[in-house]
Amino acid sequence: LKVAGMEAVTVARLEDGDLSENDAAARIAEALGRSGLAASSGNTGRANLRAGAAGLVEIDAERIHRMNAVDEAITIATVPPFDAVTEGQVAATVKVITFGVPADRVEACAAIALEDGAPIRIAPFGRPRIGFVQTTLPGLKPTVIDKASETMAARLAEMGLEVAIERRCGHAEDEVGSALRDLADAGCEIALVLGASAIVDRRDTVPQAIAAAGGAIEHLGMPVDPGHLTLLARLGGMRVLGIPGSARSPRLHGFDWILQRLVAGIEVTGADLTRLGVGGLLKEIHGRPMPREQEREDMEETEARIGAIVLAAGQSRRMGRINKLLAEVDGAPMVVHVARTLLASRASPVVVVLGHQPDRVRAALAGLDVIFADNPDYASGLSSSLRAGIAALPDDIAGAVVALGDMPRVTAADVDALIDAFDPHAGRTICVPVHDGKRGNPVLWARRYFADMAGVSGDVGARHLIGENADQVCEVARDNPGILIDLDTPEALAAHRAGE
Repeated sequence: LKVAGMEAVTVARLEDGDLSENDAAARIAEALGRSGLAASSGNTGRANLRAGAAGLVEIDAERIHRMNAVDEAITIATVPPFDAVTEGQVAATVKVITFGVPADRVEACAAIALEDGAPIRIAPFGRPRIGFVQTTLPGLKPTVIDKASETMAARLAEMGLEVAIERRCGHAEDEVGSALRDLADAGCEIALVLGASAIVDRRDTVPQAIAAAGGAIEHLGMPVDPGHLTLLARLGGMRVLGIPGSARSPRLHGFDWILQRLVAGIEVTGADLTRLGVGGLLKEIHGRPMPREQEREDMEETEARIGAIVLAAGQSRRMGRINKLLAEVDGAPMVVHVARTLLASRASPVVVVLGHQPDRVRAALAGLDVIFADNPDYASGLSSSLRAGIAALPDDIAGAVVALGDMPRVTAADVDALIDAFDPHAGRTICVPVHDGKRGNPVLWARRYFADMAGVSGDVGARHLIGENADQVCEVARDNPGILIDLDTPEALAAHRAGE
C-alpha cells in the first residue's frame, strides 16, 4: 500500500458484543431458513434464502417490517408475496450494511423470525389433476382453440403440470355442465373453463352451467387487468375457474395468480380476489416470455400512437344523384362531422381518403387538421381506399381506427373507448364497438393487420380478418346506437334529419 502511494489506512475493529457482518447475516438467515427455505452462509454481509422447491412465497409482511425496524444496519428484502419461484431461486436476502452490528440486535431480529410460524415460507406446487374445458361458437376457428390449448399447456408446464383431460363443447349450459361433471367424475381437482364468449354476469352461460351441475359460484370478477372477468366457483371437491378470452395470450394474466395458489394448496376465497387490486395492473408487465419478434411488435404497438382513417372516396351510388358525404347534417356536410369526431378523439393523425369528387370533399374539410390521401382507383371498391389510407399513416403508428365517412353519429367518446380497450399484451388487437349485441363501426386495427388489409381486393373491407382472428377481438360496449347507423340512402338521411 505504501508503494502504491497510500498515506493512511482505516481499519474497522469490532467492539465487545459485536458480530461481524457475515456472522450477523448468517444468524438472521438461519432463523428465517425454515418452511422450504435454505440459508446460505454470510458473504460480504449478505446471506441468501433459496427456495427448496418450486412454489409460491408466502410472507408475513408485518413481521418482516418489524425485523427491518430493529436496527438500521439490518435489512431483509423479499420477493413480492405469492411470487412464483423455482427450486434454488432466491426468495429473500439478508444484508448487514455495516462491518459489524451488536449481537443483541441480531438476536432480537432472529427472535422475531422464530416466533410461531415462519415469516417467509414456500408453499410448494402440488400435483393436482387439472381439466380444461373450451367452448365453441360458430365463427370461432379451430386454430384459435388449438392455440389456446397450447398456451394452457405451456402455463401448466411452468409448474411441472399438464392438462389431464380436455373437453371441447358448444357454448351452452347443458354442454358445459356435462363437461364439468365428466371432469369431476374423472377425479379432477381443478377445472379451467375458457368460454368462446366472455362471462358478463352470474346469469351467463358458464356460471349457470356450474350452478345447474350442482356447483356454487363464489366470486365473479377481480381488480386485475387483464383478468377482470375471472370466475371462482366450486363443484363438489373440484375448484372451477372461469377464465376470460384474454388468457389465450401467453402474457401474465390475473387468472395465473389464482391458479398458482390453488396448485400450491393455498385456499382462495372471494375476499382474496378483491385484495388483488394493488399491483394488479399487469398489462405493462412482461411477466411471461414470448418470441422476440412478437414481443417487439407488441411493445411497439403499446408505446406508439393510434391513427385514424376516414374512408371518403366512394361514389354514393345508393344515395342517388348527390354525394352523400357532402349532404348537410345538422348544419355541416356529413364527412365534416366524421372528421371533427376523430380530431376530437385521441387518434392522431387523421387521414381522409379521397376519390369521388375529391376537390369538393377537400374543400368541405378545409381548415381541419387532416391528412389527405388520394385514391385514383376508388371505383374498384373499398379495398383500394384501405390501401391508400394505410400507406398515408406514419411508420410509428400502433394501429388505426378505420371509420366510414357516412356515420356522423359516432362520437369522440366512442373512438376513445376503442383506444382505451386496445392492448396487444392482453390479446386485444382488434377493437369493435357493440350496441345492443350488434357490432358496429369504426373498428380499431393493430398495425400487424395492415399488410392483410392492404392485400384485399374489390369492394370489401377487412371484416373477414375479425373472424380469422377471433381470439384477438375485443368487443367494446357502447350506449350510442350511432355506431350502427350509416346514412347511405335518401331514406336513412331523411330519417336522421327528422330525428328518428
